[in-house]
Amino acid sequence: MAEFLQTRTTFEIKGRTLLIHLEEDLDHHNAVYIRETADRFMEKHPIQNVVFDFSGVEFMDSSGIGVVMGRYKQVNYVGGKVKVAGIGKNVDRIFQMSGLYKLVERFGTAEEAMQ
Repeated sequence: MAEFLQTRTTFEIKGRTLLIHLEEDLDHHNAVYIRETADRFMEKHPIQNVVFDFSGVEFMDSSGIGVVMGRYKQVNYVGGKVKVAGIGKNVDRIFQMSGLYKLVERFGTAEEAMQ
């Protein structure tokens, strides 16, 4: 029996930017859904940049790192950028230890990242 995963993550397209509002932890339980949904949006629309809004995230594991890295590889190929916003101290530590800040730009809010 297949298990249906409910997630509170929302996806929004603004121009050529995919804005992903994460309203729960980014871990192995929901990383596949977020990755696959983001990829579908990126296949159907001319997305150049991705903004992850982490304001609802308290925890992120290596699966979350993979989600961010995978979107970075996709948009980097077309000259785009990945931006992150709303990062709390726990997730900030993961970004620092993993070296993700060398690849993505950090902003206080999603609105700042969209400008």
